[in-house]
Amino acid sequence: MHFYTPKSVLVALAAVNTIGAYAGLTTCSSSSEVLSCHNTTEASDLCCFNYPGGSLLQVQFWDTDPSIGPSDSWTIHGLWPDYCDGDYGEDCDSSREVSDVETILKNQGRTELLEYMETYWLSDDESSNEFWAHEWNTHGTCINTIDPSCYTDYYENEEVGDFFQEVVDLFKSLDTYTALSDAGITPSNDKTYTLKEFQSALGDIHGGYEVTLLCDDDTVYELEYYFNVYGNAVDGTYEPAAPLSDSSCPSSGIKYPLKDSSSKSKRATRSHSRRRRQ
Repeated sequence: MHFYTPKSVLVALAAVNTIGAYAGLTTCSSSSEVLSCHNTTEASDLCCFNYPGGSLLQVQFWDTDPSIGPSDSWTIHGLWPDYCDGDYGEDCDSSREVSDVETILKNQGRTELLEYMETYWLSDDESSNEFWAHEWNTHGTCINTIDPSCYTDYYENEEVGDFFQEVVDLFKSLDTYTALSDAGITPSNDKTYTLKEFQSALGDIHGGYEVTLLCDDDTVYELEYYFNVYGNAVDGTYEPAAPLSDSSCPSSGIKYPLKDSSSKSKRATRSHSRRRRQ
């Protein structure tokens, strides 16, 4: 079994920043950690147990109309907490909604994180800052283990920076493009592939588990890696898990088109917003 263990990133704040030194989430005792979605009794410490959103999905885009991001990489959609039955909540805490993620990350000294997001976390129909705010407001506020009450010496929006850092760290551990390429699945405007071929290739980086692969008709555009987590969503251990929703792609004839650099100026009608699954 493959385990993804994210590394905590301790950020040294700039001298002009009056927030103070980074303190971080309260440490979870290994003896008290329970794998999310696997508890048999009520968890006593909800800062160390993801609930009710115990299934965490790392979601990636393959956008080609317009083409978004590097031609040799998928891009980030987000990290979504789902209930353990495939249902989910959204917009869970309006009091912690933000509108300017870029400024928050700059004020926290997370410039390298911001630069990475500017390349690999992009929207096809709005500004990056609007997209990031949507992902935090809609999904990040639903992750209970990064609630401000779970922090030591909490400062405003600390959990926002931690959320984006964790999403990026998890994305880096799931190099979809390379996994597919190593299996002979490369972008093409002529070739097609089977769902089984995709699942076999991606299972190699996801503990042998399938992913949820989404298509517009027969063209792949998105996928979802499912995880359960020991501990909190930032310092915890992510364990690959079986998907809780079905793929929408056909069993064969799946198109995986090239990204066309000439189409970057187009504006797509498809929103980044989450689609209800069939």
